Amino acid sequence: MDFAFTDDQLAIRDSVEKLCARFDDAYWLKKDKEGGFPNDFYAAMADSGWLGIAMPEEYGGSGLGITEAALLMQTVAGSGAGFSGASAIHLNIFGPNPIVVFGTEEQKKRILPDIIKGKVKGCFAVTEPNAGLNTTALETKAERDGNQYVVHGKKVWTTTAQIADKMLLIARTTPREQCKKSTDGLSLFYTDFDRSKIEVREIDKMGRKAIDTNQVFIDGLKVPLEDRIGEEGKGFHYLLHGLNPERVLIAAEAIGLGRLALKKATQYAKERVVFGRPIGQNQGIQHPLAKNWMELEAADLLTFKAASLYDNGKECGAEANAAKYMAAEAAFTACERAVLTHGGYGYAKEFHVERYMREIMIARIAPVSAELVLCYIAERALGLPKSY
Repeated sequence: MDFAFTDDQLAIRDSVEKLCARFDDAYWLKKDKEGGFPNDFYAAMADSGWLGIAMPEEYGGSGLGITEAALLMQTVAGSGAGFSGASAIHLNIFGPNPIVVFGTEEQKKRILPDIIKGKVKGCFAVTEPNAGLNTTALETKAERDGNQYVVHGKKVWTTTAQIADKMLLIARTTPREQCKKSTDGLSLFYTDFDRSKIEVREIDKMGRKAIDTNQVFIDGLKVPLEDRIGEEGKGFHYLLHGLNPERVLIAAEAIGLGRLALKKATQYAKERVVFGRPIGQNQGIQHPLAKNWMELEAADLLTFKAASLYDNGKECGAEANAAKYMAAEAAFTACERAVLTHGGYGYAKEFHVERYMREIMIARIAPVSAELVLCYIAERALGLPKSY
C-alpha cells in the first residue's frame, strides 16, 4: 500500500501553490474586511484550467479524479486563501457532477464548457428555511406548464447568489403526499438565474465576507424543459450521487486551513520570546501543537482514502462522512490553538489566525452536521438502528 502522491499529483500541488502565491495574506485580509467576490483569483484559476480538473476531457476538462480535485482544494485553502478562496471555486469543482452523470449529451455540450472556462458563475439552490438538512421536506414547487416549469419558493444559505448567472435548483414537481417515497417527486434543474423573478437578500455572517451567502425568493421563474437534469422526480437521487465527493472536498479544504493555522502558530512559537526563551520551547506550547499535527495527518489519510475509494468506483459513504467529521474537528482545534498560541495578537486581524478560526466553522456546520455524520456512521458502519 503506497500512501505517496504520484509525480503528476505533486505537480498539481506545486502549480497551484505558485498560482496562489500571487494572492497573499494581504489580499485575503482585504477581502475579509471589505468583501467583494475575488474575481481576479477566480479568473486566474479558470485561465489555468483548474475549474475543470474533475470534468471530462471532451468538454474541456482535465478528466482527473476526486483525489486530484481534493489535492487542488487543499492547496488553495492552505495557501492563505482559506475558505474564502476555496468557496470561490468549490461549486465549479463538484457542482456539475449531476450534469456529468445524468445530463444528456446536448446538456453537457451546452453547459459544461462555460463552467470549466469560468465564463459563468453558478449557485446551488437546495436548502430551505423550513427544511434544513431534511431535503425531502422541501417546499419550493416547479409546476409543469407545457414545455416549461414555473417555479415558486424560497431558498436559504445560497452561496454566490449575488453574482450568479446560473443555478442548480432542486424543487418539488410532485406533491409529497402523492409520492410512494418522500425522496421521490423532486426534480433537478440547471437554469438561468433570472433576477426579474428572483429576489436575493444577503445574509450578514460570521466570516468569509468575500463569498456572499443569501436568502433567495423565487416567484414565477420560468424554466425550460431542456434545463431539467435527468428524469422528473429523480432529483433527490441525483443529488445523493454528489454528496460523497463534496464531503471529501470539504475535508480536504479543512485540512488545508488547519495546516496553515498550525504553520502560523509554529512559526510564531519559534519567534516569540518571553522570559528570555522562545515560547515554543515550553511543553505547554509544544504538546498541543504536536497533537494538532497528528490529528490533521490522521484526518488527511482518511480523506484521501475516501477519495481513492470514490475514484475506483467503490463504496465510500462511511469514509467520506468520517473524513469530513475528522477533518473539521482537527482543523478547528488547530485554528483555536493558533489563536491561543499567539495570545493577544491572535485576536488581531493582522496576524490572520482569527480569520482562520471564523472560517473553519463552515466545515463543522456544512454540508452536513457533525451529529448527522455520527448518526450515519452508527447506522451504516456499526449496524445500529436508525435514530431519527
